[in-house]
Amino acid sequence: MRTLVDTNVIVDIVTADKVWRSWSESALRKAAEHSTLVINPIIFAEVTMKFARIEEADAALVDFVREPLPYEAGFLTGKAFLAYKKRGGTKRSPMADFYVGAHAVVGRMDLLTRDAARYRTYFPALTILAP
Repeated sequence: MRTLVDTNVIVDIVTADKVWRSWSESALRKAAEHSTLVINPIIFAEVTMKFARIEEADAALVDFVREPLPYEAGFLTGKAFLAYKKRGGTKRSPMADFYVGAHAVVGRMDLLTRDAARYRTYFPALTILAP
């Protein structure tokens, strides 16, 4: 069992977010009890914006397995983005959440996030761990 951990969960912990830190720490701990915690290059990039040096980011992310984005996830991202555009979405290129959701689907992983709405809309078969 593997769980892809969304950026917002990690950032809540790293920044000691007053509203979400407690939930994110608890949810991450529970996920770690029964699965391997995974991040990808997009999640890594988003989290590392909170650090001045890569060594600090690496230390904060030591408990996560790093996986590349599979090309199949890129294909699914494109399909999800087309659905978004058909619903009136205005962004010009696929958003990070589409890549994260597609990676979880293609990798047959659960997704731990506190921002489940977009994932539920565009990846309805995805198992989402959210508040």
